[in-house]
Amino acid sequence: MKAAEHSELEQLRFAPPPRWQLIYAKWLIVTDLLAVLLAICFAQLVRFGSDSPLGASLPLVRSITYLEISGAIAILWLGALTINRSRSHRIIGSGVEEYRRVWLATISTFVAIAIVSMLFKLEVARGYLVLALPAGLVLLFSTRWLARLAVSKARRDSGKCINRLLVVGSPQAVRDLAHALWREPGSGYEVVGACVPGKHARTAIGIPGLGSISVIGDESMVLSAIAATRCNAVAVATGDEFHGKRLQDLSWQLEGLEIDLMVAPGVIDVAGPRLHMRPVAGLPLIHVEKPQYNGAKQFQKRLFDVVFAGLALACSLPLLLTIAVVIKLTSKGPVFFRHQRIGLDGKPFEMFKFRTMVQGADVMFKTPAASGSTTSPRDPFKCVDDPRITTVGRFLRRYSLDELPQFINVLKRDMSVVGPRPQVTREVELYDDEAMRRLLVRPGITGLWQVSGRSELSWEDSVRLDLYYVENWSMIADLLIAIKTLRVVLNHTGAY
Repeated sequence: MKAAEHSELEQLRFAPPPRWQLIYAKWLIVTDLLAVLLAICFAQLVRFGSDSPLGASLPLVRSITYLEISGAIAILWLGALTINRSRSHRIIGSGVEEYRRVWLATISTFVAIAIVSMLFKLEVARGYLVLALPAGLVLLFSTRWLARLAVSKARRDSGKCINRLLVVGSPQAVRDLAHALWREPGSGYEVVGACVPGKHARTAIGIPGLGSISVIGDESMVLSAIAATRCNAVAVATGDEFHGKRLQDLSWQLEGLEIDLMVAPGVIDVAGPRLHMRPVAGLPLIHVEKPQYNGAKQFQKRLFDVVFAGLALACSLPLLLTIAVVIKLTSKGPVFFRHQRIGLDGKPFEMFKFRTMVQGADVMFKTPAASGSTTSPRDPFKCVDDPRITTVGRFLRRYSLDELPQFINVLKRDMSVVGPRPQVTREVELYDDEAMRRLLVRPGITGLWQVSGRSELSWEDSVRLDLYYVENWSMIADLLIAIKTLRVVLNHTGAY
C-alpha cells in the first residue's frame, strides 16, 4: 500500500462516525429520557391521583417511597435501553431491529422489577406498573418513529443521512446489491465504489436506472478503496475469489476502524425472522426457515381477518349506505360491480366493489388503451384517465372507497385483509412458475405493493413484492401494511 493511502487509513482509524449518526444517537438519548419520565409520571398520576404526594411510601416498607421507586425504575429502564444497544448506529434509522431492542429492554426492566418485588416482598402497586409499561412503549416507539420520519425526509429530499458503502464481489453481485439498495432508498446506503476480482477487471459497472459505479481495484485492494472512497461500510458478496481466510483477514484489518463489515450471502427476498445463524464446526451457517402457510399462523391470520373486517364494516356502515345511495342516484346500473378473480390455489371467486364506471363499460373498448389514455406501467388494461369512470367513481377510486365491499369477501373466506391483490383470469394465464406462488395465500384488499407505489409500479416489481410477502408473512407485517395503507389512501398515491 502506498504511503499516502496508509496515512488516509490512519486518519480513518480515529475518525468519528458520520455526524448524522452522532446527532441521531444524542436525540434518542434525550427522547428516551423524556419518554420514560412521562410514562412513569403518567402511571403515578393515574394510579394515585393528583392529590397523592410523591413521597407516599410502600404499604409494607415505609422507608421506601414511590418517588424513590419511580427514580429506580427510570434508571433501570434507561440502563436496559443502553445495555441492549438500542441506539447503536448499525440499527437506527431503518428496519425492525431497533424496535425489537426497545421492546426487549422494556420487558427486561419490568421482569426484573417483578422478581425484585417478589424476593424482597415489596408491595409495588400492580396498577402503577401496568400503566407505566404500555405508556412507555408507546412513547418510546413514537419518538423513534418521528426520528425516522425526519431521517427519511432528509434522505429523500437532500440525500443526507446516508451511509457510504463499498461493495466487494463479482460485477453481477455488485450490480444486484446496488440495484436492490437503489429500489429501497429508506435503507440509507449508497454504493460509492466496488472492488471486483482480477479476472473481471473493468473500470466501472453499469447499474440499470442508477448509472455506473467506479471499480477501485481488485479484491486485494479493499483497504486502498476504503481510503479512496472514505466509505463507512463494506459489503462483501462472498464467492470463489473472496471467502474464508481472506474474509477473516479483512475483518481483522477493519477491527480498529469505524467501518462496518457486512456479508451478503446471496439469499434474496428472505426476511430476518426466517434466517438463523448456526455455528457448525467453526463455520457460520445460515439456516433458512421454510415459509409457513398452515397451523397456528393460519389461525392467527384468519382471526385477524375476521376481527378487522367485522370492525371495518360495522364502523363504515353509514358511509357504505351513503355511497350506495349516491351511486344509484347519479348513474344507471347496479350499485355493486361483481367480477371474477382468481384466489387461493387458483380457485375463482366473485369479488365485490362499488361500481365506479358507466354501465356497459366492459364493451366500450377492446382495451382501455384504445381510448387514447395513458395506461398503468403494471397493467395495460388500467388507464390513468379512463373516460368510462363516472364522476362519483373517480372520487371513490381516489380514496379507495370502492374497495370497502371487499370486506364482505374477507368474511366469506374468499380474501384476506392483507395479501397479493386478486388477479383476473387473463393475468393468471400468463403467470410463470415463480408468479404462481402468489396463489399460495388468499388475495388481499391491500398488500405490499399497494403501499409501495400501487399502479405506478411495473409488473416485475409488483410480482417481486407479492412474492416477498408470501414468503415472509407475519402478523407484524400485516399490521404495518394496514397502517401504511391508511397513509397511502389519504395521499391517494398511484390511485386511478
